[in-house]
Amino acid sequence: NYLHYLEREIAVQGELFRSEPDVVQLHWGGGTPTYLKHDELRQLMATIRSHFRLAAEGEYSVEIDPRTADGETMAVLADLGFNRASFGVQDFDSVVQKAVNRVQTREETVRVIRAARHEGFKSINIDLIYGLPHQTVVGFNSTLDSVIAMDPDRVSIYSYAHLPSRFKAQRRINEANLPDVGTKLQLLGLAIKRMTDAGYIYIGMDHFAKLD
Repeated sequence: NYLHYLEREIAVQGELFRSEPDVVQLHWGGGTPTYLKHDELRQLMATIRSHFRLAAEGEYSVEIDPRTADGETMAVLADLGFNRASFGVQDFDSVVQKAVNRVQTREETVRVIRAARHEGFKSINIDLIYGLPHQTVVGFNSTLDSVIAMDPDRVSIYSYAHLPSRFKAQRRINEANLPDVGTKLQLLGLAIKRMTDAGYIYIGMDHFAKLD
């Protein structure tokens, strides 16, 4: 049903850009695209292409949940024209992962990132979050070790905003387990130091990127 209405929305928007249908940037976000079946991914892109003209050298990015993707998924996405991928991690610490109900190993993350590189993706981004329950400076430092070893082109390190009244999933999180303001500031400072020491440029808005 969601895809049905999304396709209707694309058609409506396409009418507004009939005279200028050229697209140079496209982003599928949320981490959720990889929950779709491969045929659904193909159908969605076909709908977009039927209403817009995607430039041959455009930037086409997609967010990936490594728990719902594999080598075949990355091959399908590459075939559809995607050339930039962002992988959701948040934190590799097992205690933190259980607290936010997102258990994800380093190995499965590395496996999907390698598949993306094999398929020729031009840019690899990893998303982290600081301020999650049970996060410590020592634990987050270990996560940063793993991320730097994966050698992504970009890293996004977002501040966690605890809004349980707005986000149902956050109601499972015990507010007492969240790091205090001082610890959260230490986590950000650690991230900035580790990433810049590793050769990344802090470009603001929680983002770090290689010089090139």
